[in-house]
Amino acid sequence: MKEVSFLNPEFFWLFLLLPAAVVWYIWKRKQASPTLKISSVKGFKAQKSLLAKLKPFLFALRILALSSLIIAMARPRKVDISSQTKSTKGIDIVMAIDVSGSMLAKDLKPNRMEALKKVAENFVAGRPNDRIGIVVYAAEAYTKTPVTSDKAVVQQAIKSIEYNSVLQDGTGIGMGLTTAVNRLKDSKAKSKVIILLTDGVNNAGFIEPETASQIAKEYGIKVYTIGIGTNGNAMFPYAYAPNGGFLFRMMPVEIDVNLLQTIAKNTGGKYFRASSNSKLEAIYNEINKLETTEIQELKFYDYDEKYRLFVWIAGILLLLEFGLRNTVYRSFI
Repeated sequence: MKEVSFLNPEFFWLFLLLPAAVVWYIWKRKQASPTLKISSVKGFKAQKSLLAKLKPFLFALRILALSSLIIAMARPRKVDISSQTKSTKGIDIVMAIDVSGSMLAKDLKPNRMEALKKVAENFVAGRPNDRIGIVVYAAEAYTKTPVTSDKAVVQQAIKSIEYNSVLQDGTGIGMGLTTAVNRLKDSKAKSKVIILLTDGVNNAGFIEPETASQIAKEYGIKVYTIGIGTNGNAMFPYAYAPNGGFLFRMMPVEIDVNLLQTIAKNTGGKYFRASSNSKLEAIYNEINKLETTEIQELKFYDYDEKYRLFVWIAGILLLLEFGLRNTVYRSFI
């Protein structure tokens, strides 16, 4: 795409002199016209010739020539961004998401799981240069999407997350973290990050979370931990309803904050608490800012100088004005 730019736009200030030149020309013409008071000029009246009427045209030619010279001095040119190369040092990210039954609790709207899915989708959309994978876990864990640069695949995987009986219910934080580490341990990215989200206490799985965090540290993987859930009590599902849904009752929210803080500290990450929809969104926005991607962008510009055209126009106008003034209008001067 070609755009017109000016190398020396400060010369456009010279256009402010042109109105002054016009005023000076009008004043000079009045000064050059002698006046004589008589009772009647009827006998002296004569039709002005066409050449006499067009004499101010000479001054107009000069003004146009000066305008062209000013534009030429401003150096107009067309810029063509002919080619562009972009190299990116991206980040590999795995989101380890708790999908146990407690994620259906209604302290976030409409529930924890749906609130997370919306925020996670926006987070993925805001990381165009990174590779992202999804791990889901309850008492067990599995990779829903391996680390990929295809954001549409990742977003679709997030949309399809739901609570079901495929995974044994429970909260195996160590299982989820270890599965996420396995997805990143062979990564060659400059930075490797796990975002581990849970709403409970580790009560399942055969791998301890502390052990999993040490493995993450050995592989240079940073873990951001998020505890999702309000402070106090929330409506939790406790049984299936006859209509196929769930029955809910008020229960205390229990999150192992010390464990999540320890995991984050051991791996150089950070712990967050998402007690509402807005706080959950703010947490992902903060992680987005903390883990910035380095981008190198090279652009090649092709300049097509256009000032010569205006120099030619100014020269032709001045030659025309000079020729008319010294030939056709010589007797009028």
